[in-house]
Amino acid sequence: RPDVAIAVVSNPEFLREGAAIEDFKRPDRIVVGTDDIGAQNVMRELYRPLYLNRSPILFTGRRTAELIKYAANAFLATKITFINELADLAEKAGADIKDVSRGLGLDNRIGSKFLHAGPGYGGSCFPKDTLALLRTAEEHDVPLRIVDATVAANDLRKVAMGHKIIAALGGDVKGKRIGLLGLTFKPNTDDMRDAPSLSIVPVLRDAGAEIVAYDPEGHETAKAVLDGIGFKDNALAVADGADALVIITEWDAFRALDLRRIATTMRNPLLVDLRNIYAPDDAERAGLSYVGIGRGASGDSSLEQAKG
Repeated sequence: RPDVAIAVVSNPEFLREGAAIEDFKRPDRIVVGTDDIGAQNVMRELYRPLYLNRSPILFTGRRTAELIKYAANAFLATKITFINELADLAEKAGADIKDVSRGLGLDNRIGSKFLHAGPGYGGSCFPKDTLALLRTAEEHDVPLRIVDATVAANDLRKVAMGHKIIAALGGDVKGKRIGLLGLTFKPNTDDMRDAPSLSIVPVLRDAGAEIVAYDPEGHETAKAVLDGIGFKDNALAVADGADALVIITEWDAFRALDLRRIATTMRNPLLVDLRNIYAPDDAERAGLSYVGIGRGASGDSSLEQAKG
């Protein structure tokens, strides 16, 4: 139909999984990639109801809009990976990564979001978009070494979390029962794509552990992609008789557990908190041994010794 005027527009979304409707209604920004004036007017009218929220609209070229999308997710993935690697240093040096994150986040140039140490990023966006950006860069013969290192470090981290759990149990989990709380890559979704649990479970299973798990929404999805797991109906059932209880996904349901009751039901009262939901002192007062992410021991650290 050469008589019909058609314009191609790139209108990338910046929606969080589990909060897409709210993010659409109150976006940080609206990016529209087109040089066609008529298409710009159509897009302005399309988004006119959101003007009440004064959402900024940025008009760019189509390829620029696409690069903004990939760059945003690659930067956030890099930020997550940075704080995760820093957590490993904090753990060895005797620092607390939660305080480090607060100190970094109070810098307005950096911001506090995506500075929470954990078992690595997953989901549908960050893994896909970082790889797409790397492929695009490869096609144009432009190395993106930081993004490349981010992808590699994140893959390694997920596997390392399995070994961290094994180390917390003295280096041998053969015949031991490990309870997992949360399997999806993030709360408020049943999405298992590139979830850290997909790397953690095989490490534990291959080491001979018995694994039981509970996820508020992801049971059915997890059953299709994870073998060798016994599924339970609640967190307390997972903890019953376990040698270690591991928090993988920070569901709200796991933020207010009855730690004292859990400690009495476990065969070995060990909590491995891969999301740093609980304060170590609170867990220990409840009768649990506590292992978190990037939470070094108190006392003289190598950093303090270096200052001296």
